[in-house]
Amino acid sequence: MTRVSGWGRTPWASAEVVRPGSADALAKAVTGAGDRGAITRGLGRSYGDAAQRSGGLVVDATEVAGILDLDPTTGVVRVLGGTSLDDLLRHIVPKGWFVGTTPGTRFVTVGGMIASDVHGKNHHADGAFGQHVRSMVVGTPDGGRRTLTPAGTPEEFWATCGGMGLTGPVLEATLALRPIGSSRLAVDTDRVEDLDHLLARLQAGQAKHRYSVAWIDLLAKGAALGRSVLSQGDFAPADALAPRHAADPLAYDPRPPVPVPPGPSGLLNRTSVRAFNELWFRKAPRRRRGELQSIPAFFHPLDMLAGWNRLYGARGFVQWQCQLPFGAEDQLRTCIESLADEGTTSFLAVLKTLGDADPGPLSFPDRGWTLALDVPAGGTDVAGLLRRLDRVVVDAGGRAYLAKDSHLDPALVPAMYPRLDEWRDVRDRMDPDHRFRSDLAERLRLTG
Repeated sequence: MTRVSGWGRTPWASAEVVRPGSADALAKAVTGAGDRGAITRGLGRSYGDAAQRSGGLVVDATEVAGILDLDPTTGVVRVLGGTSLDDLLRHIVPKGWFVGTTPGTRFVTVGGMIASDVHGKNHHADGAFGQHVRSMVVGTPDGGRRTLTPAGTPEEFWATCGGMGLTGPVLEATLALRPIGSSRLAVDTDRVEDLDHLLARLQAGQAKHRYSVAWIDLLAKGAALGRSVLSQGDFAPADALAPRHAADPLAYDPRPPVPVPPGPSGLLNRTSVRAFNELWFRKAPRRRRGELQSIPAFFHPLDMLAGWNRLYGARGFVQWQCQLPFGAEDQLRTCIESLADEGTTSFLAVLKTLGDADPGPLSFPDRGWTLALDVPAGGTDVAGLLRRLDRVVVDAGGRAYLAKDSHLDPALVPAMYPRLDEWRDVRDRMDPDHRFRSDLAERLRLTG
């Protein structure tokens, strides 16, 4: 048995781990699962227990990787499911293409992005990742394979997008890319003094900016509640680049991450996070327009630190991400006030807007706001605080992101995801014997 965990490093599980070396072997691996079932795992960036199965089989898909085909005219690319976003970007950016959307790390697999139906800073403009998938090949419980498309098999396709790997492993995917004129983004940055101004600027920016995100100081209270740094922008055209970049406008070569040694538990406390937050807020410009930033700096800043999750020490941390509909600004304020009053030691709190939901019954993003933050585990009653906030969210018609969850009350899931039974029906057709199982699915009773 091998110990595995999510990116938050809590909880841990012991499981048999296999690493198939081909798509066929990946599809057949599940046939070796015992009574505890199997789940596919990518690069381990889901935060909780979505990609682990205690006492069961974990199928590591990272060896099943590679770009199979790229049409340079249409920007349609076919890749194996274990291909990392890092490798994909290294292949497509120099050719003038970018993915339809990217999460906050490039160290995820294509299969994992589909399973979580990831979203990014541009959801209000371009939707979640599933909107950019043209077709996929998934493994079946008997070790075979099946092709899914939005038009030909819509129920199975959308049950898989956001289905947390519970409909089978993604062996292969065909994606539609977005053309770009350079590998630099023109970014507008504003230092925002309070929550009301932030919400107004985020909503106003939806029509003007494709990408938008705000970092929030969750230790600020009173008149400074919700003070933040707002970053908005889009890819710059080649003729906007400085001479040193204009010679090769599509250059893309991210620096290797700097290793982070394990931190002692308690390193991230109110004092250290307060100091960091003050520095981060004060160093941001009050107003800056059109600054050219690289793809790693704008989209994946934490990837500069290898193993940054170890900063939280041996006890790990909990990630919490919620969605609240537009019109629930009072409830959003309640969440932020509760976190500030608790003295939440999170230096990674971000707020974004979301656009319309895609057809996936378990897909997280929906029109409104999304707040995400990290909290060290093992300190104050973190689970109790987050469960109180979950109740605020569900009463307002919102939901939690399953790919980041490690604490949610299973009784709230049907209210957060009212199409859960619909998803279960499709999932049961795809996997009638429930071979595909995870600790997340069992904890939240997703499969009934």
